[in-house]
Amino acid sequence: MTDEAIESNSVEFGTRFVTVDGKQIKLQIWDTAGQESFRSITRSYYRGAAGALLVFDITRRETFDHLVTWLEDVRKHANPNTSIMVLGNKNDLDSKRQVSREEAERFAKENDLFYLETSAKAANNVEEAFVKTTEDIYHKIKAGIFDVSNQSNGVKLGPLQGGSSLPAAGSAGGGGGCC
Repeated sequence: MTDEAIESNSVEFGTRFVTVDGKQIKLQIWDTAGQESFRSITRSYYRGAAGALLVFDITRRETFDHLVTWLEDVRKHANPNTSIMVLGNKNDLDSKRQVSREEAERFAKENDLFYLETSAKAANNVEEAFVKTTEDIYHKIKAGIFDVSNQSNGVKLGPLQGGSSLPAAGSAGGGGGCC
């Protein structure tokens, strides 16, 4: 897996490759670290996003409380079919927890979202978060929920090594590759 990242004014951009159903899918990732100063910029990122990861710190309740605002922004500015996952980060610091797993799971369930606890420091479930989100997007593409001919959905077809392709919904395959 190749990853690359660049940082610009505290907004990080990176790419990551995830394999789903034997296909390499390239993700473009924009990370604002939840900074309020980037909220107006972030809204423009949502317009072209097929997926969003909303991350809060389980040891800081205020970050959980801000999820409502971030979720409203995603739902207002993104495609209605955008795959959204809520991540409770720092599960390696369980003794300092201010938000219970049950509370976070309830929030996710009430809002029809995926929920996963992670630790960026210990690398717990980080890859899993990207894989689950990518799998959900991939299944939406295969089901025809995302129109791959319309790049404003956040999905761009491109060639893959070996000529692999992602079949469009109802097709037996075709030229190009995914994402």
